[in-house]
Amino acid sequence: MANLLFDESASNSDASQGYAWWFSGDTFEKAAAEERKPIRRSLSYRINSHPGRLTIIYFVVLVSLSTSLLLLPISTQEGQSTSFSTAFFTAVSALSTCGISIVNTTSHWSMFGQAVLIIAVQMGGLGVMTFASLIALAVNHHLKAMQRLLTASELGTNKLSEIRGVLTVVLTTTFVIESITFIALFPGLLHVNKGSVGHSLWESLFFAVMAYNNAGFTPDGAGLYVNNWAVGMPIMLSAFCGTLGFPVILNIFRCTRRHQPPKRWNLHTKVTLITTFAIVLVSLVWFLAVEWDNPALFKHADVETRMRRAMVAAVMPRSSGFDLSWVPQVSEATKVFMSFVMFIGGGSTSTAGGIRVTTFAVILLVCKAAFTGHSDVNAFHRRIHTHVIMTAVSITTACFALVLVASMALMLITDASFSHALFDACSSFGLGGYSVGVAQEGSDAALYVLAATMVVGRLGPMTLAYAVSRPKQLEVVRYPTDQIVVG
Repeated sequence: MANLLFDESASNSDASQGYAWWFSGDTFEKAAAEERKPIRRSLSYRINSHPGRLTIIYFVVLVSLSTSLLLLPISTQEGQSTSFSTAFFTAVSALSTCGISIVNTTSHWSMFGQAVLIIAVQMGGLGVMTFASLIALAVNHHLKAMQRLLTASELGTNKLSEIRGVLTVVLTTTFVIESITFIALFPGLLHVNKGSVGHSLWESLFFAVMAYNNAGFTPDGAGLYVNNWAVGMPIMLSAFCGTLGFPVILNIFRCTRRHQPPKRWNLHTKVTLITTFAIVLVSLVWFLAVEWDNPALFKHADVETRMRRAMVAAVMPRSSGFDLSWVPQVSEATKVFMSFVMFIGGGSTSTAGGIRVTTFAVILLVCKAAFTGHSDVNAFHRRIHTHVIMTAVSITTACFALVLVASMALMLITDASFSHALFDACSSFGLGGYSVGVAQEGSDAALYVLAATMVVGRLGPMTLAYAVSRPKQLEVVRYPTDQIVVG
């Protein structure tokens, strides 16, 4: 043993007799070489480890499938034909839950085509990130860490262990609200359709899905029946619930179940509700003050009817897009005001788009702190974390730049005025569903510009930022649990 060489190289393997293989130079060199080699990852691993790209791929697949289905002859009424640009734009509009339609839904699309729109809106309304996570749960029986973080951001929860339960509650809440809307709509639509049960059932289903998901497609071409409160009220309430967002609905439900007063609601719920009601109130006052004598909106109605129609106009333009007849005929000032409201959008992780009301609220709180000389930004006696403030500022700046670029592109392509181009750009980004004619009268290039704006509005700038960035090792950052969800 004393004369043995501690060398496990191939040339001395017999002499060393394997007593000292752990000292072998060849072994260390091979180990170091293995560490220097890039690890080969499968395509599925690379996609699942980068959920931002997974979400985009999922959305692209849905757009491709929906476009292909809408191009089928069975999707159109007899005597109608669909171009690729029309099918593509309609598919993006449905999946993004925007609802801008460049063709008459009733006269152009068959029942099969309308069914494709319903499914596309439902898939988009539940959230691209949510559905991608559900697929991952079904296939892999678990979610990877980055997938859970992005899903947590989408659903507004900061506890990774809660995501599976939250996903279940989200699906349950969605179908319960849509079912209630369906039941509430049927009697009114049965009266409107003069006793046609089959037609009323189909319209009830169509409106129930479109209302909660805040998509402006209508099954009859007449839009929202503002003159029939039995139909208009369920649609408006369902659309309003859809703009609040899952975190708000879940928090209110949990507090109600525990018999807790509203003061026990979390910070995100309080900020969302106050900002939402403030925007609706300002919109109501604006339409009553500025458009009081507009015959396209009020048609010389009495005060009660004016209030009802003004309430619909105050709630719907934020994201829903029903009843398009009066929109092109409002004043230029109202078009700019509606553009601003659609740019803000609805609540975080809701079926609405825009920068979201919580982001807008944080920006206002930052301005208040700066103007009053305070270094901390507070809401309801709670300090808002710096990360939330930075995210809100970043989202607002990026989205403002996007809308501005889209507006200028539309002006160059269609020769539209700035107010009209801004209106359609904000409607596409905020998923408002309204249009003053730029989308309908524009070229294919204009449709593609608006479609790209819808995609950003639906996926959100944060998801796109994850998609273009390089995956990094997860860092666990502990934020206060009662915080505002922005973006």
